[in-house]
Amino acid sequence: MAKNPLFELYEAGTSVWLDYISRSLMTSGELKRMIEEDAVVGMTSNPTIFEKAIGGSSDYDAALKRLMNAGKSDEEIMLSLIVEDIQLAADVLKPIYEQTKHKDGYVSIEVLPRVAYDTKGTIAMAHDLFDRVGRPNIFVKIPATDEGLPAIEQCIADGININITLMFSVKVYEDVARAFIRGLQRRMKEGKPIDIASVASFFVSRVDTAVDKLLEQKIAAAKDPAERERLQKLLGKAATANAKMAYQSFLRIFNEPEFAELRRDGASVQRCLWASTGTKNPNYSDVMYVEELIGPETVNTMPQQTMMAFKEHGEVRVSLLENVDGTRQVLRDLEAVGIDMDKVTYDLQVDGVKLFADSITKLLAEIAHKKQRLKVGDVGAHEAQLGAIEGQVKTRLAQLEQAAVVRRIAEKDAGLWASNGSGEKEEIRNRLGWLQVADLMEERVSELEGLRNELVAEGFTDCVVMGMGGSSLAPEVFRQTFGAPKGALNVHVLDTTDPAAIAALQQAIDLKRTVFIVASKSGTTLETLSHYRYFWQQTGQQGRQFLAITDPGTTLADEASRRGFRRAFLNPADIGGRYSALSYFGLVPAALGGVELAGLLDRASTMVQACSGSGPVDANPGVWLGAVFAESAKAGRDKVTILAPPALQSFGLWAEQLIAESTGKAGKGLVPVADEALGAPSVYGSDRLFVRLALSGGDYPNAARLEALSKAGHPVVTLKLSDPLALGAEFFRWEYAIAVAGAILGINVFDQPNVQEAKDLTKKVLSEGSPPATGEGIRWAGQQGATLEAAIQALLGQVRPGDYVALLAFIQPDARHDSALNAIRLAIRDKYRVATTVGYGPRYLHSTGQLHKGGPNTGVFLQIVGDDPKDIPIPGERLSFGVLKQAQALGDFQALRNHGRRVLRVQVQDVAQGLVKIGQAVGATAEVA
Repeated sequence: MAKNPLFELYEAGTSVWLDYISRSLMTSGELKRMIEEDAVVGMTSNPTIFEKAIGGSSDYDAALKRLMNAGKSDEEIMLSLIVEDIQLAADVLKPIYEQTKHKDGYVSIEVLPRVAYDTKGTIAMAHDLFDRVGRPNIFVKIPATDEGLPAIEQCIADGININITLMFSVKVYEDVARAFIRGLQRRMKEGKPIDIASVASFFVSRVDTAVDKLLEQKIAAAKDPAERERLQKLLGKAATANAKMAYQSFLRIFNEPEFAELRRDGASVQRCLWASTGTKNPNYSDVMYVEELIGPETVNTMPQQTMMAFKEHGEVRVSLLENVDGTRQVLRDLEAVGIDMDKVTYDLQVDGVKLFADSITKLLAEIAHKKQRLKVGDVGAHEAQLGAIEGQVKTRLAQLEQAAVVRRIAEKDAGLWASNGSGEKEEIRNRLGWLQVADLMEERVSELEGLRNELVAEGFTDCVVMGMGGSSLAPEVFRQTFGAPKGALNVHVLDTTDPAAIAALQQAIDLKRTVFIVASKSGTTLETLSHYRYFWQQTGQQGRQFLAITDPGTTLADEASRRGFRRAFLNPADIGGRYSALSYFGLVPAALGGVELAGLLDRASTMVQACSGSGPVDANPGVWLGAVFAESAKAGRDKVTILAPPALQSFGLWAEQLIAESTGKAGKGLVPVADEALGAPSVYGSDRLFVRLALSGGDYPNAARLEALSKAGHPVVTLKLSDPLALGAEFFRWEYAIAVAGAILGINVFDQPNVQEAKDLTKKVLSEGSPPATGEGIRWAGQQGATLEAAIQALLGQVRPGDYVALLAFIQPDARHDSALNAIRLAIRDKYRVATTVGYGPRYLHSTGQLHKGGPNTGVFLQIVGDDPKDIPIPGERLSFGVLKQAQALGDFQALRNHGRRVLRVQVQDVAQGLVKIGQAVGATAEVA
């Protein structure tokens, strides 16, 4: 096999270690594969990794049950599980240990945090762990606290291989190196072998996180542009400069006479191990903490995503020895602007010990939780009655296992979806950042919660999210699911151009006590910028009332800086809108609305582990669901009907965009059906797949109906959620499942080729003169008919089995209109036995609009457009919101006709009366209060 950059890295002197462990990694042969194909020669572990591995898989269930039945305490269970994993890993790595003559081939196990400040306790625990594991190729990790230093020396003297962890300071590194040397000297004096191995784990990315925060505060306060530029140039420089200075100390110390005698007698140097090398800041290269720290006698322990990124596009050069004088200058410059690196690194170590203790607490809690789940059944499991497609799903899962689909997704292998050459593959690779965003955002929880507390303390009561599609749908789900707890802001989502809706929102808030989020990935979304211009004027241009969420380098990011926005959150550019729920786009509004982010992301991370691990694919919740989606579609069951309890009812809004915009193209696609009340088997065709979200402990009033549907041959899937915070896990599960389904169906799920059409036609409508915002009575177009009823019957007369009918409503989204539209959709479903969907315009243009035009020609579209007698002008534009809405409706109507879709456009002067008449035409009772 051809070499990849990971092998080149090893040849340059930097050993490649994996900062991850799970039981299936060893038992499945995946670790062996990574040794052979990815140059992996060692591993590190920590409690957070174990927590996710135990919670995110069934790999540990048998051992847990055995230990539970033996009456072991939670801590004893924890240590037993960890020791078993370390033993398995050490055995797989043993050939490396022997081939490299004990230089590599190690795996690390950590002393518990309760002994971090206890020298004797650390020594005793190190001996206990070393003896428990009983393998020569392990390191015991000891934190580099003041109390840890003498323990390090003693353990080296006692013949225990030590990995010194939680080092941030060059001074502390030097103390650690000398403690190692003293330990070897004591052994030599006693006539003992001095072939004891040790690595010094020097933490990297956390330094930039801490220093950048201080620099950003100084940048915000700087009045002088030159000073601001000077500070900005130091962003992202502290961590690698700090690490490079530690390496200079390494070169000096291990070339001094003190070590020379030890070297002659067979001692090996204590290598620098670069830890915390996953990039936390999305604005920085995802391999910067690898590329900038390459040199002889070093180790880089990497998270899986960093390793795969380096394998894909890393560049190798001996960077540790480059521009040492420039590195020293960076540290001098930091000192000159008031950054005290001694304080920063001391605080990081103190925080590191606390985080370590917290992670042990979480691991113990996960074990207790898992024990309870094993007693009562795994709440996170699914139930499925797949009927006729069960065999196809099993066959497909076996094929996916053979194709190594999980590994290929982790490696961002664009070939799973691409079909049009290298350009498309590159675009796909730049849309897979959602795979690791949950871990990135865990680093931002305290920052986001701090922003909420800051706003509440300043008297803000409300937050308006101005965004479309992926920038608004997850916030809407959070808003409807969690409400507004005490101590949080009341979140509103504005994703309509309907003037009545905008006026109603403005009436519901106190402008002076409201913060506005301008959310747009591109920074150019027409509706969002129109909302922003309006409320910028209404608030008197108060920049401190505005936040931005956008990609780096957009005009919106520049605008936020120029106009003094309170904050601008720059989202990772490699995340598409519909995959952004767990990024800043979803989590900034969630944080302001009081959602418990730590719990949400913890559940998300557990699902990431479950979907990304090396266990069998039939136990992988994302792959399994993706196979069900794809095989259902292949069997003609392409209408994914989402059922949810009231607490999670809004989930379907988000899932609609994910499914429709990802799969609806090139004449293919799954059709998401959300919020359609469950009916009897007689009202359904043979094109349905039912997917139900079930909250633990909740009764399901439609259980009998769902059972009847299953007995009638419809596949039914139930996904079990422990609580509403499990939405974090569901977002990722569904994203992963749709990615897998797309790979099976031959669909590139990361583009949206037809979305632009309606936008272009909207511009064309506007360029030809503003469409009227009002008219007389009810008007229609697109179908023949002397009366409204005749036109509607002409449209519905074209409905065939396997079709779906979509109501596209350019009216104010509210409960009254929800009720009327649902009555209309159910009347159509029950009469024609077809799936029905409802979308408010222009929201649906950024959600299901791609499917309508690019998916299969099975849609029948009834567009309902309300007049706008009370319009609102858009500041700085020669049009109003009403005119914009009318143009968007006309543009989409024309786009549908251009694609040969069956469509009827109905324009109503009085929305309430119009909905009643449409309802009467389809046989519904559409009452609007």
